[in-house]
Amino acid sequence: MSEPASGSGRGRRQAAMIFIFFTIFIDVLGIGIIIPVLPELVKQFVGGETATAGRYYGLLVASYAGMQFLCAPIVGSLSDRFGRRPVLLASLFGLGIDYIVQGVAPSITWLFLGRVFAGMFGAAYTTGNAYIADISTPATRARNYGLVGVAFGLAFVFGPALGGIVGSVHLRWPFFLSAGLALLNWLYGYFVLPESLPAERRSAFSWRKAHPLGSIGVLRAYPLVAGLAVTFVLVSLAQRGLETSWVLYTGYRYGWDERTNGLTLGLVGLMAVIVQGLLVKPVTARLGERRAILVGLSIGTLAFVGYGLAWEGWMVPCIIVAGSLAGIAGPAIQGTVAGTVAPTDQGKVQGALTSLISLTSIVAPLIFVAGLFSYFTSEAAPVRLPGAPFFLGAALFLAGLTYLVGLFRRIPGREAEESRPEPASEAPS
Repeated sequence: MSEPASGSGRGRRQAAMIFIFFTIFIDVLGIGIIIPVLPELVKQFVGGETATAGRYYGLLVASYAGMQFLCAPIVGSLSDRFGRRPVLLASLFGLGIDYIVQGVAPSITWLFLGRVFAGMFGAAYTTGNAYIADISTPATRARNYGLVGVAFGLAFVFGPALGGIVGSVHLRWPFFLSAGLALLNWLYGYFVLPESLPAERRSAFSWRKAHPLGSIGVLRAYPLVAGLAVTFVLVSLAQRGLETSWVLYTGYRYGWDERTNGLTLGLVGLMAVIVQGLLVKPVTARLGERRAILVGLSIGTLAFVGYGLAWEGWMVPCIIVAGSLAGIAGPAIQGTVAGTVAPTDQGKVQGALTSLISLTSIVAPLIFVAGLFSYFTSEAAPVRLPGAPFFLGAALFLAGLTYLVGLFRRIPGREAEESRPEPASEAPS
C-alpha cells in the first residue's frame, strides 16, 4: 500500500485536518452509541439490582482503562517511529472487531474480555492528538483542538441518542452498529488519510520511554506540561467520575430510561459543538490560552456542584447548557501542550497524557461508582446522597484550578515558550 505523501502547505494541512476530524468523529460516535446501553447490559447479567450493577460496571470500566494505561504510551511511541497513519488504522480495525465480540458476549466474563481488548485498541485518540500537533501552527493550535471538541460534540449529539433509540429496540444492536462504524472509519482512513509525520522527523522506538512510567517521565523535560498534567489528572478524574456514574445516577434519582439518557447526552454533545466550534477561537484569542483554561475550570467547578444539588430532572439540561462553557479549557490545554513539546516527542507526550487519563479511568469508577454511588444509594448509608460523586468532582476541579494559578505564576508564558527543549537528535533505525 502506498502512503500519501506529507506536505507542509496550508491547503494540505487543512485537508488533513478535515480527514482527522471525520476519523475522530466516527470513532467517538461508535463509543457514544454504547454509553446508554452498557450499564443496562451489565444490570441484565447481574439480575437487575442497581447497587450490584454499579460495582460490576465500575470494574468493567476500570478494566478498559487499565489496558489503555498500559498500551497508550506504546501506541504513541510507535506513532513517533512508524508514523501516525499505520498506527491509527491498526487501532481502528481492532476496535471494530472487538465491538462485535462485545455484541455477542454470552456472559459478563466475555464482556470483561471484550472491554480489555477494546482498551488495547482504543488508542486512536492518542495518535489523533499527535497528528493534529504535526499539522498545526501556533496560530491554528487552539482552533484545531477546538475542532476535535466539535467532532466529540457532534458524535455525542448523535451517538448516545442513536444508542438509546436502537438499544430500546434490542440491547445488543448498538454494539454491532458501533462495530460497523469503526470498520467504516478504518476503510475511510485506509484510502484517504495522509501521513502527517515525515520520515526525517521520526524518532527511534524505545521501550524505556514506551512503558507507562517511562512515558510519564518524558514529561519532566517540559516543566509547564508536567505541571499541567497534575491538573489534567484531577480534572480527568472528575470527568471520568461523571461519565461512569451518569446513567446510574439519573436512573436512580429521576427515573430516566435509555432514551432520555441518550437524548440528554446528545444535548451535552450539541453544546460542545456550539462552544468548541464557535467560542474557543475568539475566547482564546481574547483571553489567551492560560486565562481560557482558568475560566473553563471555574465554570466546571460550579457545574459539578449543580449536578449534585439538582433535585428535579428538568434542572439537569439547564446545568448542561450553562456548564458547557467549561469546554473552552480543553482545547486551550491541548494547544499549550502542543506548543511546548518538540515534534519528535509529540507521540510520547500524547501517549503519556492518554495514559494518565486512563489511570484516572481505572480509579474513577472504583471511587465514584463502586464506592460513593453504590454506598450512598444502599441501605447501609446513613443518608441517601446520590449526588456525592458530583460533589467530589467539584472539589477536584477546584483543586486543579488552584494548582494552575500557582503554576502559571511560577512559569510565565514567555519564559515557557523560550524554555522549550530542542527536538531530540535520535533518528529512526
